[in-house]
Amino acid sequence: MTTRELSVPDGADVRAAAGDVADVHRELVAAAGGGDVWVVGGGGLAAAFARAGLLDEVVVSIAPVTLGAGKPLLDGHVELDLLDSGVNGEFLCARYAVVRT
Repeated sequence: MTTRELSVPDGADVRAAAGDVADVHRELVAAAGGGDVWVVGGGGLAAAFARAGLLDEVVVSIAPVTLGAGKPLLDGHVELDLLDSGVNGEFLCARYAVVRT
């Protein structure tokens, strides 16, 4: 999701989108043809999909750096169940299922 024009390297299958996340989600699901949809972005993007009830899983990568302050990962309350965790290089990675209530 972007609000500006982005350049894409030749041959890369990268798609940028703008607008309402529910509309973009429908397009992504249709383009995936029954496969998984992976949306990569920051907390604001994840929060928009979470508010719309469009997240099944959340993958969090934790870098070995402390910032002292920052934005929350997701706005509002989102209940998560840990599915898996592991290490990727210097990063700790955790995969969570979004609990639907």
